Amino acid sequence: MHALFPEIEPFQTHQLARDGHTLYVEECGNPQGRPVLFLHGGPGSGCQPYHRRFFDPAIYRIILVDQRGSGRSSPQGGLARNTTPHLVEDLERIRSALDIKRWLVFAGSWGATLALLYAQAHSRTVAGLILRGTFLARECDLEWFFGATGVRRIYPEAWLPVREVLTAQESINPVQALYQQVTGADELAQRRAARALEGWNGQVTVPETFAAGSQNEPVTQASLGSAKIALYYAANRYFIAENAVLNACEQIRHIPTQIIHGRRDLVCPVESAYSLHRELPGSSLRILENAAHVASGEDMVSALVEATDSMATTLDFGK
Repeated sequence: MHALFPEIEPFQTHQLARDGHTLYVEECGNPQGRPVLFLHGGPGSGCQPYHRRFFDPAIYRIILVDQRGSGRSSPQGGLARNTTPHLVEDLERIRSALDIKRWLVFAGSWGATLALLYAQAHSRTVAGLILRGTFLARECDLEWFFGATGVRRIYPEAWLPVREVLTAQESINPVQALYQQVTGADELAQRRAARALEGWNGQVTVPETFAAGSQNEPVTQASLGSAKIALYYAANRYFIAENAVLNACEQIRHIPTQIIHGRRDLVCPVESAYSLHRELPGSSLRILENAAHVASGEDMVSALVEATDSMATTLDFGK
């Protein structure tokens, strides 16, 4: 089994101004190493210190980016000029600013969506892709997470707090209703909606370790900002056409790609990874029978670290 690498601190951080946003970017590991870009999920979640630890710091120049409105980027929860095309171009601007020719892109969940869209738009700059818990941002994926015939049939009791903040009419389209609440003028309604979403997301994402008692704690500004970003993107269908990711896969079939997915993933069912693999016949697909959605647990961590180790020696970074 492969374990996470030891804790490290950035050797450099950057604040990049773009369209009224200030993006937080950090670099860790070897300044002369093979560049790897880490893309967080959400949208809106931000990077965490343990995300640095999937990569050998002696080999990799590790770049972590908090996307617009997320994590340590500002304004927190900012929605203006915050769309998927903006995020894709942010990555290209960051690559150029850091004087990187080609980089490995490592991403999970929504980050995998963004990684695929970025690779499709800028395929010459991507040396390889490692994708975990792939989200394809299709209507069926949104319906699975929020709809009446999706994962709430597995956790009907966990959906109750969400239903309690919605009227009967609002329950027909919970994404739009929750989005209107978290961005509305009623601060109490904002926090109630954010709390309901946080609880639902926690139960579905980490069902074995989610602590319902934490729902009694105050809603932080960070949690509210994250909820705004997540619902804003969902309400706008992630600013991409239906099935856009799979339809453009022909453009990236030459890029070495490893797809890793947990069989027990209830956020993004394994069909997403399988469908992507079929569109990328040269990719490898590894389904972990005992893993779920998040990048934790022995099986998932081991598979991800093994992937970064293998790609360190096989990719062409164009140096």
